[in-house]
Amino acid sequence: MRFGIGLMSGSSCDGVDAALVRIKGTAPDIRIKLVAFETFTYSHTLKQRLLQSRIDCRELARLHFDLGKIFAEATLSMLTRAKEEDVTVDFVASHGHTLSHVPPELGHEGCGTLQIGEAAIIAQTAKVPVIAVFRPRDMAAGGQGAPLVPYADWLLFHRDDETVGCLNIGGIANLTVVPPKLEDVFAFDTGPGNMPIDGAVRRITHDKHGVDFKGAGAAKGKIIEPLLKTLTAHPFFDKAPPKSTGREHFAVEEYVPKQYFNTAEFQSEDVLATITKAVATSIINACERFVGPSHALARLIVSGGGVHNRTLMKHLREGMPDTTILTSDQMGLSSDAREAIAFAILGNETMSLAPANLPSATGASRAAILGKFYWG
Repeated sequence: MRFGIGLMSGSSCDGVDAALVRIKGTAPDIRIKLVAFETFTYSHTLKQRLLQSRIDCRELARLHFDLGKIFAEATLSMLTRAKEEDVTVDFVASHGHTLSHVPPELGHEGCGTLQIGEAAIIAQTAKVPVIAVFRPRDMAAGGQGAPLVPYADWLLFHRDDETVGCLNIGGIANLTVVPPKLEDVFAFDTGPGNMPIDGAVRRITHDKHGVDFKGAGAAKGKIIEPLLKTLTAHPFFDKAPPKSTGREHFAVEEYVPKQYFNTAEFQSEDVLATITKAVATSIINACERFVGPSHALARLIVSGGGVHNRTLMKHLREGMPDTTILTSDQMGLSSDAREAIAFAILGNETMSLAPANLPSATGASRAAILGKFYWG
């Protein structure tokens, strides 16, 4: 049995999610229990630094260390929680924060990925072994480097008699198809999640707000059909899995034409309504095109910040009437903590010297042991 801390900073740039997890065994017979969870919210200044479209080398170096200190502080807080529970933490698994993710793409040269949040600072501060930087090993084997949570999704949600879908709506939305057998799992990024919605709120409110709380703004608006047509025609949606994406394609500055902001011609609520509808449509279409022909999903289990957007969830339920849509909370696992839990699971596999990427999900040529190890 091990106790691990999973750390995750998503592309929405909200903060560090930290989960203290009890883990018994390894795949395929792993058992987990969430002991504690907390989100450490970024300051407005740090969030703005992370959201810059261009960062010079000096600022990158500073961000890398500044974020490492915040990850270390989150770890110390979880260590305090562990002490209160009278348990000893064996490792920390830190995904870090993705500044750029450029997966391999047919017909294009070059790829790369960059996660920041210096893990050496976590190890030095917490005096606990740290596993970090999970994506590059999969990409070195020819994979997309994402999504990496499908391994954990199968361990947490698979059933012997049905196929379910695990949808995480963070800044980017990703889907894992979880059949009875691990080797049959496949997964991919469906496209945008909260990223363009949050970005639109920031632009509309001039950075006073960063989220459409419960989807209330979108609920008041009407769909702008030309904008919806533009958003749903993005070429990423036509690519077959395995595929992954990021801010380079779906930050609001890249995804939504500028003319829809700050003009009297378009109402703010209508813009939000249309972007939210486009996000839901991209998920629904991905399920129909890339999952439906081979798998009938008995249930779709949704997690991530998107579960709190009632308008987005309403669109999903209306667009997938034959699929039971549940939140992971309804399945006994915190929607907000799911990704942090997943990286604790991946860290546990690394500690056990077990491969934890799924070539069927990422397109890698082989299974690989993920992450870099830092002694505490």
